[in-house]
Amino acid sequence: MKEGAHGTSGFRPATTDPDEAIGDLVTVRDWLRYGVSRFEQARLVYGHGTARALDEMAYLLLSALELPIEQLEPWLDARLTRSERIGILDLIERRISTRTPAAYLVNRAWIGGHRFYVDERVIVPRSFIGELLIRDGLGAVVADPDAVTHALDLCTGSGCLAILAALHFPSAAVDAADISEPALQVASRNVVDYALEERVSLVRSDIFAALGGRRYDLIISNPPYVTAAAIAAFPAEYRAEPEIAHLGGGDGLDLVRRIIDGAAEMLTDDGALVVEIGQGRMELEAAYPQLPFLWLDTEESEGEVFALRRGDLARPTGGVIEVKSAGGRLRRRKA
Repeated sequence: MKEGAHGTSGFRPATTDPDEAIGDLVTVRDWLRYGVSRFEQARLVYGHGTARALDEMAYLLLSALELPIEQLEPWLDARLTRSERIGILDLIERRISTRTPAAYLVNRAWIGGHRFYVDERVIVPRSFIGELLIRDGLGAVVADPDAVTHALDLCTGSGCLAILAALHFPSAAVDAADISEPALQVASRNVVDYALEERVSLVRSDIFAALGGRRYDLIISNPPYVTAAAIAAFPAEYRAEPEIAHLGGGDGLDLVRRIIDGAAEMLTDDGALVVEIGQGRMELEAAYPQLPFLWLDTEESEGEVFALRRGDLARPTGGVIEVKSAGGRLRRRKA
């Protein structure tokens, strides 16, 4: 290939000329390719429901065009109107110039087939507990879904886990607690969208502080668990989310400790606690060697979600066993 006067090849990267893009790019396939090229050139960071440029652009296209989120292929050769092309280009430019996660740009996020409203007041939902609820209703710790009559989602954020719990435990009244009033406003919108106002109650609470006297058959939580050092190194996409939704202290476990230490008083005799902790398993087991953590794995996670029963929180045990159940491997550690 012949090089130009400045020693570079004749290759021309994806255009940033809006008139050229809008005039030349016509189909969904065209815009998918263009968006991926632009995102790769911009070196964007992912992790808010997508892991690469292709998935991010597909997500933006399907969301902006109000198409089913599960499948892109049937629409690849569909032609876009000029107004649709202008809108898609605007999303691409905003994603690049602001480094805003795609979910915020289109105000929606998905857990399985469930759609939730999101904006910058809440973290973009991406909880493994949601996957476990959808997979088998937390079957490893909940033998009878109808027996769950009172449930709590701590650090509820957008309310997505509280809503999924209400959907999977039909007899349950669910409390959704968060310290952030702006987050609870978003959660309220989602509760209304799912017509669950009679079953999901929103509570402003610093962990258990405003929940005195209540007892729950199930407590679930995806609390802030990122270390202060990791937050200091966040790329722009992660800095777009509320810091309070990430910050878990020096080792990431400040709120997790508070949840474990207070859970026994909040659980019914046969109640269970399920908490997501990210990569903190080693530190957590070192901090609580007496607790028989049951680790609930998903297709994409290992050792990031634990379960404990009320009795576990008060009874030291010993030994190590491994068990298996349909849909995933469960490992119980006993000190």
